[in-house]
Amino acid sequence: MRVLVGSPVNSAWGSTTVIPRFLGSTPTEQPVAEHWFGAHPAAPSVLADDGELLTHLAADPERLLGSDVVARFGPTLPYLLKLIAPVRPLSLQVHPDLRQARAGHEREEASGVDPVLRNYSDANHKPELVYALTDFEAVSGFRAPRRAAELLDGLDTPLARDMLGHLQASPTASGVRAAFTHLLVSGADGGASAVEETAAACAARLGHGRSPSARTDTIVTHLASAYPGDPGTVAALLLNPVTLHPGEAMFVPAGGVHAYLSGFAVELMANSDNVLRAGLTPKRVDIPEVLATVDWVAAPPIRIAPEMFDECTGVYYAPVDDFELSVAALHGQHGRRFPGRGPRLLLGLDGELAVTSDGDPDGVSLARGQCVFVAADEGTVRLSGTGRVAQAGVP
Repeated sequence: MRVLVGSPVNSAWGSTTVIPRFLGSTPTEQPVAEHWFGAHPAAPSVLADDGELLTHLAADPERLLGSDVVARFGPTLPYLLKLIAPVRPLSLQVHPDLRQARAGHEREEASGVDPVLRNYSDANHKPELVYALTDFEAVSGFRAPRRAAELLDGLDTPLARDMLGHLQASPTASGVRAAFTHLLVSGADGGASAVEETAAACAARLGHGRSPSARTDTIVTHLASAYPGDPGTVAALLLNPVTLHPGEAMFVPAGGVHAYLSGFAVELMANSDNVLRAGLTPKRVDIPEVLATVDWVAAPPIRIAPEMFDECTGVYYAPVDDFELSVAALHGQHGRRFPGRGPRLLLGLDGELAVTSDGDPDGVSLARGQCVFVAADEGTVRLSGTGRVAQAGVP
């Protein structure tokens, strides 16, 4: 087992304090939006005593990853573990499936697109699971068309009436497609004033106590204050609002439109950084590529309840082959077996635990914010002490 040092990612929407304090470092004025633990080349983690994890895995993938993982995913870690701490809403976005990611990456590689202008930094899909450490706010997936129509009804603006008309003409996935497409395309074509007018109408009915969903109009108003004129602010009328309390988890599949608004969480995803942005960002937005990626079927957010391995440990099984998340909370137990196989990352959430394995009986100590890489050939992992730990692993 090897101690792993993660890589910070600085973005304007991040907190200056949450992640640094969690890691035990001194905050600065620089916002830290994410902290990555993994082997993605965009921000590879470093073994405390032996260079980048990416290089380490490439030197002996069969032993460190296991032959099964290498056969399924190639000679690298198939998942990416993150801490994420938005204090401002981050971009309204969608992630590609595996077929689209491979085709897009190959196309951009062949055409020599400038890296800054690329949609596909790698050839992998990016389904993801978010596990809340504090209350965590988001919007995710399309709400039922008839409910979206109820929220648009009464907003006496041309944009709202147009979107409502699409939903009333076809209260199905095709109506959702038409309404969302109209919003993004008209907003991108100089429709900022129409977006602002519609957001202001949401704020007005909220202030007058006439809102059919005070929660949604509050989100629209909040987004409009952060990104005035951005179509993503009004998109919240079409999307499901989500609040995760500590210990709750949500899965976002490829094709799922979503935006994280605030809170602090562990995020686990396939080993990819492919993000297609629709709005709520100063970064590159590619509306045609977004529209080619979206899953238009309305559905509630996919909340993942843990299956209990024992009284201390729950496993959050995501419906993908790339990763699963296990969380253990110990209260003075000794030698408690931690489920999982293959290459694993263990991240301390609080307290202090001793971590041992069949291959490393002396083990390591794991405190809050510390991460350990466990190679596939380490065998069974055991925990002792008092504290909580999250483990990323392969199903």
